[in-house]
Amino acid sequence: MRDLVDEIVAAHRDVVRRGDDDAELIAVTARRRYDAAVADVWDAVTDPARLARWFAPVSGELRVGGAFQVEGNAGGEVTECDPPHAFTVTWGGPQSVVRLRLTPDGEATELSLEHSVPVAFAGSGAGALYVGPGWDVAVLGLALHLRGEEVGDPAAWEGTPEVARFNAATIDAWAEVVRASGTAQPEEVDGAVAAARAQFAPDAVG
Repeated sequence: MRDLVDEIVAAHRDVVRRGDDDAELIAVTARRRYDAAVADVWDAVTDPARLARWFAPVSGELRVGGAFQVEGNAGGEVTECDPPHAFTVTWGGPQSVVRLRLTPDGEATELSLEHSVPVAFAGSGAGALYVGPGWDVAVLGLALHLRGEEVGDPAAWEGTPEVARFNAATIDAWAEVVRASGTAQPEEVDGAVAAARAQFAPDAVG
């Protein structure tokens, strides 16, 4: 069986600080290419029955103006729904925004997932370490689902030692990206890495 850590290189990660002094944001982006048609990927990320198989149960209405709740996670409101290319929601609060973009590439699809929050909330680019690893697991879970490698109960799967090792590796990957971005001081990155390990990979071994 494939080691999930090998999947780290399949995703591209980015952290930027943008906007003006009145509305500066930290934007955390994960991108991955899937060998699946854009219509299939769109269905996988917007159909509650499929979301429950690789992400989590989602209740509510996934349409513009609709409110939703992810079981055991955040809720919000759908602010954009443009099938099969663009889906935008608030995530746990009106200033926390997740944007999903799907771009066809022949018979494949590139997914871009951006999570942006005000700098005042994130503190610095080191804030990427509080959300990036979680989105990495989601991007991975979607890849497995689209390949027909079902994870069973996503919440139970996320608690396995295999995913903990993946999380530890992706925390290192995000830390490298944040350091290269110049959006955080070294001590901020070190503190965020420690917090991310405690949250996402407390028992990771090897």
